[in-house]
Amino acid sequence: MENSSPSTSRKRQRADEPEPEPESELNDAELLSFEENFNFSDTLVALRMMRAQFPPIDKVSIQPFILRSQLYSSVKDRTQVDRELESLRRERVLRTFKLSTGQDDHAIMFLDDYFSQIERVSKRLEAQKQEDLSVFQWFKKHVIHSNLDPNIGHEELRSLLSLGGKVKEEHISLLINAGLLTRQLIDPNMYWFAIPNIGSVLKGLTQGRKELMSFLNRRKYKEMAMTALEKKRLRLSPLDMRFHLRDLLGSGHLKTVESPTGLLVKAVKD
Repeated sequence: MENSSPSTSRKRQRADEPEPEPESELNDAELLSFEENFNFSDTLVALRMMRAQFPPIDKVSIQPFILRSQLYSSVKDRTQVDRELESLRRERVLRTFKLSTGQDDHAIMFLDDYFSQIERVSKRLEAQKQEDLSVFQWFKKHVIHSNLDPNIGHEELRSLLSLGGKVKEEHISLLINAGLLTRQLIDPNMYWFAIPNIGSVLKGLTQGRKELMSFLNRRKYKEMAMTALEKKRLRLSPLDMRFHLRDLLGSGHLKTVESPTGLLVKAVKD
C-alpha cells in the first residue's frame, strides 16, 4: 500500500486542479437577475458588484464607475452609505467625482481604476509625441494622494505638483486637456477632479434617463415588471438598463412595488 502524507496529497491536488477564480462570487452574481441581487447591506459589497456589472462601452476607453444614486437604490440606509463612502474615501480605496449631469450627481471610482485611467491617457498623449508628460506622475503621486476632496484650488494644485518638479502653467493646461481637471464656472481658480473620456458617456446617461422615464410614462399605469424591463435595450444610451434603473430608483424618479408576480417598477409623479 502506498504511503502518502495528507500534505503531499494536498499538494498533488493543488497541482492537478486549477485554482478557483478569485472573482467567482461576483461572476456568479452577475448571472442572477436584477431582482435577485437588488439589495445589499454593505456599501463596499454593493460597489464591487456594480463595478463587476458595469456594461462594456464601444469606442470609449473608460474604467467602471458607480453613481452615488445607485448605491442609494441598493443600500437602503442613506446615512450608512454616506458614512461608509467617506470612510472608503479617507482610506484611499476610492474617489468621488462631481458630475455635470445634475446638481446631486456624483460618480465613484475605485482608486486603482482611476490610476489605470490616468495611465491610459498618458500613454495616448505619449503616442501623439506630447512632451513633458512627467506631470501625470506628479499628479498621481502628490495630488491624488494628498487631496481627497472632489475639488482643488489653483495654488494648492501648483504647490502639490511642485513636489514632483518645476511646475509650469503648461503642465496644468495639459491636465485640463487630458480631462483630469475641469475649471469651476463660479471660480476659475478652483478645479473639479474629473474622469477622462467620460463626456460621451454622460451624454448617454442624460439621454437614457429621459428615454426610460418616457417609456414608463407612456404605459397605462406607468409601471412594468422589473424582470421584463431589465431585458429591454435603450436606444440613446451606451449604458445598460440595470445601470439606469439603479440610478433612477436611487434618485427617487422611480420606485418599486411588490406584486404577486414580483417587483414592479413604477414612475413617480412629480
